[in-house]
Amino acid sequence: MEEIIVEGKKIEITHPDKVIWEEQRITKLDYIHYLLNVSHYMVEHAKDRLLMVWLYPHGIAGKKIEKRSVPQSAPDWVSHIFYKNKERMLLNDTATLVWAANYGAIEFHVPFDRHDKPDFPLEMVFDLDPPDDKSFNLAIEVALKLKELLQSLGLQSVPRTSGSSGLQVFVPIEPLYTFEQTRKITSFIAIYFKEKMPKQVTMERVVSKRGDKLYFDYLQLWKGRTMPVVYTPRAKQSATVAAPLSWSELEKGIQPADFSILNIKKRIDEKGDLFKPITTEKLNQSLNDILDFIEKN
Repeated sequence: MEEIIVEGKKIEITHPDKVIWEEQRITKLDYIHYLLNVSHYMVEHAKDRLLMVWLYPHGIAGKKIEKRSVPQSAPDWVSHIFYKNKERMLLNDTATLVWAANYGAIEFHVPFDRHDKPDFPLEMVFDLDPPDDKSFNLAIEVALKLKELLQSLGLQSVPRTSGSSGLQVFVPIEPLYTFEQTRKITSFIAIYFKEKMPKQVTMERVVSKRGDKLYFDYLQLWKGRTMPVVYTPRAKQSATVAAPLSWSELEKGIQPADFSILNIKKRIDEKGDLFKPITTEKLNQSLNDILDFIEKN
């Protein structure tokens, strides 16, 4: 057991030498040090959003356990909120992040809205899910076309690896629009892509029916559904993380495995936080003109 102090809170790390990612020999203590390096960025994304963590008690290759409520064993200082008759976890500080990792959390996920302003998402997100791990270039192709379309609508966007096999495009917006309103836009754009790229793109939610097409997921942006927190590790053998990208490097070509626990700190030091248009320097973009156009057509 090893003791660390985070924001004045004493946390006793259990089994610090336990190896979580075998291939890279990343231990639990290594993992917690990684989280300390990126905690500021993760907290900025997750703050005041109801937290969901995935626990992997039998290793990252085993079954996951979803946890949303504060466990009885949690110390009083863990950030939380009483929400709909339950004590729900919040990721509002670094100490809570480290506590959760020590508790067994490997992945951190949050909804699109804040608990104090429910039903008004802070961003639109398009989740591009290629048919297999070898088809990531298809996700890049669709993402670049999506960027062009969004630009034509006057919207800036930020691409991000999911940390798994997919690619996500975030569009920061003013939190003035309901999920129903954003769904009008995301469904409109998804249908446009299905019609423009029928051989490459599908809106079929059932995996077995997609064939070799990319799933253009516009449905995930909804009440209660979640996305991985930026820079969260994923339970993958290569220790990948959800990494924000620049459009220029996406044009040059990347793979999700390029971004892992082992190199993200150096990447942020060199490039800065590419997710800041969503978080610390949030762009509050209006959707009024697009909604007017869709309703008139």
